[in-house]
Amino acid sequence: MFVESLALMLLGGSIAAADKPPAVENLRVEAPPPEKLEPYVSPSEWAKVCKPWDDWEKSGPPFKITSDVYYVGTCGITALLVETDSGLVLIDVGTELGGADVWFNVFRVGHDVKQIKFILYSHEHFDHIGGVASMQLKSGAPVLSSPEAVSVFRTGKDNPNDPQAGLHKPMGKVANVIPVSPGTPVHFGGIAFTPIATPGHTPGALTWQWKSCDGTDCKTIVYADSMSPVSRDDYKFSDHPEYVAEYREGIARIAALECDILLTPHPSASFMVQRAQTGSLEGGMTCEDYAAAVTRRLDARLEREAGVNQ
Repeated sequence: MFVESLALMLLGGSIAAADKPPAVENLRVEAPPPEKLEPYVSPSEWAKVCKPWDDWEKSGPPFKITSDVYYVGTCGITALLVETDSGLVLIDVGTELGGADVWFNVFRVGHDVKQIKFILYSHEHFDHIGGVASMQLKSGAPVLSSPEAVSVFRTGKDNPNDPQAGLHKPMGKVANVIPVSPGTPVHFGGIAFTPIATPGHTPGALTWQWKSCDGTDCKTIVYADSMSPVSRDDYKFSDHPEYVAEYREGIARIAALECDILLTPHPSASFMVQRAQTGSLEGGMTCEDYAAAVTRRLDARLEREAGVNQ
């Protein structure tokens, strides 16, 4: 497919020294031999280690979600590894420091990060993509980005239209970034990954939908973006009616999705810890439930702003 061919060309490129992320103290630089690593655990075992709304950089074990999808993130930030016929796809990396745990967890499920062919993401904030530049250096994998987030990856700086612009320190620059068109599936390794525009928390946020199949038994997975109406102190969503309209359109897209397994960048936003305690993440909160919860938070935020303006 087009994206696969383009990636093969880009993977041969080098990343300039100026684009390398800043050094992080105590960052792990060598992976131990696979035989020295603990294997992945069950969802219920993961839930014994990780708690609701846990620390973003608290180390946690990887676990299998479906036959070809693994949770490889920290306790507080989701990262997903998808096995395909043509290599691995990584979705989100977490913070720069948390990305080191993602790297180790990829080894723990039996893979090398150099097998990662693409890096996808939920939204362009440091707690989810701060480790992308470092992961790209390790893997050589390009990032697939919405058009609105391309500059954030390439410069490491917030989009000025981001409700949280100015609150975050610059991230490491990402050299290989491929823009994708929301709504148009990206076909890779026998799987169609569909990016869905869900702006609101950030302008370039994406939700991803794909099918995970074990033989003829297929489950539709939706990795829904955070979508929470959080901003810097001087930002008012009510001052940006066009953005709010786009925000609501994105929420409606999530509500309408086929959705057997709902996953989110912050595990507790969709009760992933509580669901994991049952031994499976299938069922529980639906995409429609999630969209309704986001709508309530957005409506409450707008009501508070209206009260302040009166």
